[in-house]
Amino acid sequence: MTQQQPVLALDVGGTKLAAGVVARDGTVRSFCQIETAVGEGATAVVKRLLDLGEQAAAEAGLPVGTLGADPAGGSAAPFAAVGVGCGGPLDPETGVILGPPGLPGWDSVPLGRLVAERFGLPTYVENDATAAALGEYRWGGWGVESLVYLTVSTGFGGGIVASGKLFRGAARQGGELGHVVVDWQGRQCGCGARGCAEAYVSGTSIARRAAEAVAGTDSTLVGLAITAKDVAEHARAGDPVARAVWDETTAMLGRMVAVLINVCEPQLVVLGGGVTRAGAQLLDPVRAAALRQAMPPAARACDVVLSKHGDAVGVLGAAAIAYERLGES
Repeated sequence: MTQQQPVLALDVGGTKLAAGVVARDGTVRSFCQIETAVGEGATAVVKRLLDLGEQAAAEAGLPVGTLGADPAGGSAAPFAAVGVGCGGPLDPETGVILGPPGLPGWDSVPLGRLVAERFGLPTYVENDATAAALGEYRWGGWGVESLVYLTVSTGFGGGIVASGKLFRGAARQGGELGHVVVDWQGRQCGCGARGCAEAYVSGTSIARRAAEAVAGTDSTLVGLAITAKDVAEHARAGDPVARAVWDETTAMLGRMVAVLINVCEPQLVVLGGGVTRAGAQLLDPVRAAALRQAMPPAARACDVVLSKHGDAVGVLGAAAIAYERLGES
């Protein structure tokens, strides 16, 4: 790998697919995003993801169809590798996706192999939220050695960086923070358990809880195909049902962050994902609740912030994994 070679980064979410070309300094040279359309099935979605990768390469000025090494042994390949972030569980060694709740039908999908075959490049697959944690550590500009990243999106997950190292665990699935149980008799989660954090604070759950709450009310949400964005907007406008759902969400997330601060004692908790587009409406109550409920020494050592990377956070995470697996610290 030369210092000039960027990586191609792919991000698979339950709502959006994204692709980008990312340089070693974290510069995003191109970025493309489309709907995932999970109902089309894994085969169709993977094809659209690969096509999106070629589009990102073309928009960065790199010739489509020559992503891998020159078969004639001439000039170096334009890319060092491909990094892929996808919802888990998955096997990061083999690149096989193992039935994520947010990707129904993705049972034993060999995503890493399919990407490598299409592009002829080394391909590295990682849990998307775990990857994003490394991206925030590498390129967030935070100046810390330990952080927890939480993605509040279609699903809810996270990753942990401790003393500059990404935590993976014995089965390399560590950091599945979305499935920390916050109410053992609570709501059914897509993973099969009850009371997981994802069942309360993901965008999908916010919308589902609001749809249940509006029944028999005169809420301004009645009649809408409710999304988490709708809940945030109508709560801001004063709708009592939307406000109750939003307040429950931020209270639950704040408590979850407090627990993570106590357990991990990070210098920073970074919130990313589509729901964080609500900005201060999400951050302020979550930050206040988390720092109030965490143990005082841990709370004093920590802050809670929003990611600066917006929709590109997943692509940056996938790129960070590729560089890490290529041996770059």
